[in-house]
Amino acid sequence: MLEFKEHSGIYTLETEQVLNVSLKEAWNFFSSPENLEKITPSHMGFQITSSVDKKAYAGQIITYKVGILPGIKQNWVTEITQVKEQDFFIDEQRFGPYKMWHHEHWFKELPNGKTVMNDKISYKIPFGFLGVIAQEIFIKKQLTTIFEHRFKTLETLFNEQ
Repeated sequence: MLEFKEHSGIYTLETEQVLNVSLKEAWNFFSSPENLEKITPSHMGFQITSSVDKKAYAGQIITYKVGILPGIKQNWVTEITQVKEQDFFIDEQRFGPYKMWHHEHWFKELPNGKTVMNDKISYKIPFGFLGVIAQEIFIKKQLTTIFEHRFKTLETLFNEQ
C-alpha cells in the first residue's frame, strides 16, 4: 500500500508492508540506522556521514548525503525524536531539502508471527507555488520510486525466504 494525501500545505505518504519475520527481527533491522542504505535505491548514492554505533534512540542525530537530483548530492540531518522499543520510532529532518519532514515508523506483531510495518511521512516543500509544481511533477514520483524500491527490497530480504 502506498498512498499520498494533502492537507494544509502538508503532504502525507503512508505505506504498509507485512514482513515474514518476528517483531524483534523487524525492529532490530529498522532501528539500526546503517540498514537505511540497504533499502535506498543505489542511484541516490546514500551515504551516512556520522557515527551510528547504536540503535535508534531519542535525541540521536544522523547526518548523511543523498542524491536528490542526478549528480547533485545534498547534506541531510535527521534527529530520532521518539522511540518506543518494538513499537515505533520517529525521525525528523533538522536540515535538508524539505521545509518539514516527519517520519513515523510503526511496528505490530501479527498473530501468525509476522510483523506489519507502517510508515507515515508528513512533509512540506519549500518555495511556495513552485514547490507545489515540484511536488506534482517530481517529488511525488521520486518518493514513490524510493518506497517502491524499498518494498521490493524488503520483500526479497524477508518474504522470499
